[in-house]
Amino acid sequence: MGRGSIYNSGGIVPEFCSRCILEGVRCCSRESEASWEEVIEQLENQGLTIPPNLAIDDEALGFWKAIAKKWPTTQTQRCWVHKTANVLNKVPRPMQPKAKEALHDIWIAETRDAAHKAFDSCVKCFLKWCLLQYV
Repeated sequence: MGRGSIYNSGGIVPEFCSRCILEGVRCCSRESEASWEEVIEQLENQGLTIPPNLAIDDEALGFWKAIAKKWPTTQTQRCWVHKTANVLNKVPRPMQPKAKEALHDIWIAETRDAAHKAFDSCVKCFLKWCLLQYV
C-alpha cells in the first residue's frame, strides 16, 4: 500500500473563539479534488449545512478546486505557517529570525491597515537584503 494522506478539517466555534474543534478526519491516498470532495461530503453528512466563510489550507490544489466546486461562496486563504516556512527557506539563515518576525507581524496585525503597514515594513526588510546581495 502506498503512502496515504490524512485530511483533517477543524474550526473555531464563533461563540467561543478560543475553542478550536476538529470536525472531521479522513485517510485518503492522495490530495486530489475527489478526495477533498469526500471530506466535504463527510462534513455535510455530519450536519454542516452552511458553507464556511473561510477555508485555510497549505495550498493543496485539490483542496482549492473542491472548495470552489462545493462551496463557491467560501473565501480561501493560504496557511500562514506554511507560507512563512516557504519564504524562510529562500532567506539566508542569519536573516531568518528577522524575516520571521517581519512576516509574523503581518498576520498578527489587528487591523487591515496595520497588516498593510507590517507588509510594507517586511518588503523594505527584504529589499535591503536583495540590494545587498545582487547589486
